[in-house]
Amino acid sequence: MIKTELCDLLGIEYPIFQGGMAWAGTGKLAGAVSEAGGLGIIGAGNMPPDALREEIKKVREITDKPFGVNIMLLSPFAQQVKDVVIEEKVPVVTTGAGNPGPFMRELKRYGIKVIPVVASVALAKRLEREGADALVAEGLESGGHIGTITTMALIPQIVDAVSIPVVAAGGIADGRGMVAALALGAKGIQMGTRFVASSEAEVHERYKNAIVKATDRSTVETGRSTGHPVRVIKNKLAREFIKLEAQGASPEELEKLGTGALRRAVVEGDVDMGSVMAGQISGLIKDIKPVRTIIEDIVKEAEELILSLSKKYLGG
Repeated sequence: MIKTELCDLLGIEYPIFQGGMAWAGTGKLAGAVSEAGGLGIIGAGNMPPDALREEIKKVREITDKPFGVNIMLLSPFAQQVKDVVIEEKVPVVTTGAGNPGPFMRELKRYGIKVIPVVASVALAKRLEREGADALVAEGLESGGHIGTITTMALIPQIVDAVSIPVVAAGGIADGRGMVAALALGAKGIQMGTRFVASSEAEVHERYKNAIVKATDRSTVETGRSTGHPVRVIKNKLAREFIKLEAQGASPEELEKLGTGALRRAVVEGDVDMGSVMAGQISGLIKDIKPVRTIIEDIVKEAEELILSLSKKYLGG
């Protein structure tokens, strides 16, 4: 069985994280991932504190295994979300969209493991110095908010730069991706898009089907001009966004176009004028499966691939 120090650090069976996706990372999905042996993560996004408490309750109704909450640091509720995490004794926090330094020391005082999402070596080194327990290094192949460096290039550079465990994210959806991440020095993987296309994901079926129908070139990057690029499946909204960017639209105009777009896609199933966040790996996802099957299939494939490579190239 594939086991790394990340498993011991967090008390999980498999070194597999579910991405902390706003709207999609609900208590039901997080609970299913944790119960299946990975680390399920509630995507707090702009969730008010009372709503987060309800999602935490849902996780604990499903499993007694470790889980996490992703704090989106730009959220107007970030401070209150942090307080809820402490009060509810959530064991793991991942962070994104900002510097978690001011929160990290307080969270760690309560024994909470803090694992920021990073997209550069400089930020990785800085957050290690500030006390991060591990890091999620996310390449631009990911769905949703992205950086500027590919996973293949980013992971080994961050692994070489820090001494804490690194979780690889971006462009991973099967056992081959897991083995590649481990070969690059990562101690685990994080998947978002693959778990969106699962039975337990509480996203609209049209959203799931858009992922299943996607090909290798179905996603596009929007919003680079605003400083907050996002990867989505190309649809009417994305085309309009790209058109306005090319015409030099102001950040205010672009923000207005994107306001509420993720909810429209996830909740209402509007895959034309909603923001269908998905990674470049979408073209590999051809079906909707239960979370447990996804995890077990990935681990089995990874184990078989490692054995096969050993026999083929090392005579093992």
